[in-house]
Amino acid sequence: MTLDSRALAGRTIAIAGANGSLGPYVARAVAGAGATVAMTDRDLPALEILAAELGVPAERVDCQVVDLMDEVATRRWAASVRSRFGGVDGVLHLVGGWRGGKPLASAPLGDWDDMANLLVRTVQHTSRAFHDALNDSGCGRFAMIGARQAVAPSHTNAAYAAAKAAAETWTYALADAFAEADHGATANVVAINALVTPEQRTAEPDKSFKTFTDAEDIADTLVWLCSDAAGKVNGQRIELYGR
Repeated sequence: MTLDSRALAGRTIAIAGANGSLGPYVARAVAGAGATVAMTDRDLPALEILAAELGVPAERVDCQVVDLMDEVATRRWAASVRSRFGGVDGVLHLVGGWRGGKPLASAPLGDWDDMANLLVRTVQHTSRAFHDALNDSGCGRFAMIGARQAVAPSHTNAAYAAAKAAAETWTYALADAFAEADHGATANVVAINALVTPEQRTAEPDKSFKTFTDAEDIADTLVWLCSDAAGKVNGQRIELYGR
C-alpha cells in the first residue's frame, strides 16, 4: 500500500495497547504519516522508550498508563488527550490477549471472564470515552483489531472467539452511531488470523508464516483507515488473512 507521508498531518491519533506486539509498528506508521500520537499501555518506561524511537518532537507525543477496564480512568485519558491537543481524530484499539486451547465442554468459564474484560470492556470503554471527540473531529476514526475466530470459531477457542465477535459487533454499532450523526466519523474492524513481526521472521527464517499477516501491513492499513482516502469506509470488516 502506497501512503502519503503527510496523510495524517495535523491529526491526533490515540493508540490503546501501544506496547503490544503490533503497537510499536502502528505508532511508528502513524507518527511517520505526520500525526500527533497519544499512547497508553501498562508500562510507562516502555512507552517512553517507544516515544523516543518515533523521532518526533515531544509536543507531538503523549504517554500515559491507563487501566482501560476502568471506564472512569478511560474517560479521564480521553479528556486529557483532548485537552492537551485540542481534539482527537482517531482511536486505534490494539489491546489483545488470548485464553484457549481446551475443548468447549471442559474449558474454564473463567477464560470468558478474562476475555470479556480484556477484549470487550476495553473496546466499550474506549469507544464511549472518545465518542464525542471523534464526532466533533469532522474526520474521526475508530478501528480495532478483529480476529478470524470471530466468524470461524474453533471449539478450543470458544471464549476468545466469542469475545472477539462481541467486540467487533460493538464496533459495527459504533459505526452505525457515527453514520446517524453524519459528522464524518467512521468505525471499522481490521481482522487477522495472527500477526508476524520482522523479528519473528528473522528468528525463524525457514518458517512460512503462511496464515500470518505482517505487522507493517496491518499498520499501513490502519493509517489508511485514518486518512481522508478512507472517509467513505464505515462499518466494514477488512480481512488481512495471510500474506
